[in-house]
Amino acid sequence: MEADEALLAPLRELGVPEEAARRALSLTGNVSAEAAAQLYFGGLETQIAAQVGHAAVGLYQLIQEKSTGREMICQWDEYGAKKVVVQGSNTAHLMDLQALALSLELPTYLVQDAGRTQVPTGSYTVLAIIGEEEIVNQVTGKLRLLN
Repeated sequence: MEADEALLAPLRELGVPEEAARRALSLTGNVSAEAAAQLYFGGLETQIAAQVGHAAVGLYQLIQEKSTGREMICQWDEYGAKKVVVQGSNTAHLMDLQALALSLELPTYLVQDAGRTQVPTGSYTVLAIIGEEEIVNQVTGKLRLLN
């Protein structure tokens, strides 16, 4: 996702280097200059970690409710409980990824933010997917790792 040029100027006025400002805007989905500034200055990292945590716990709870879920969790745990965090570009992208995962019969959990932080209420922030690596990679294999 490319940075919104209108949001770039306020970040530059704060002393954020242009490339860093563009990256922060891209990573925050061009939500606001404030969100990008928080990411650049470190405040949003905690929120991202919390959203990823919500996704992992939500998917774990969802899987436990299914009859085949315990077996899936045991297999996942047995193979090292691998977790990979990749970057989607926006809400529509997350929805497309979820639709593809569901079409491949992969369990998913999409986090919808409660709005207790700078993330707007109702925003879709993180999609968790579990399954065999080859199948999950059909959904996420071309996405960049979040860094």
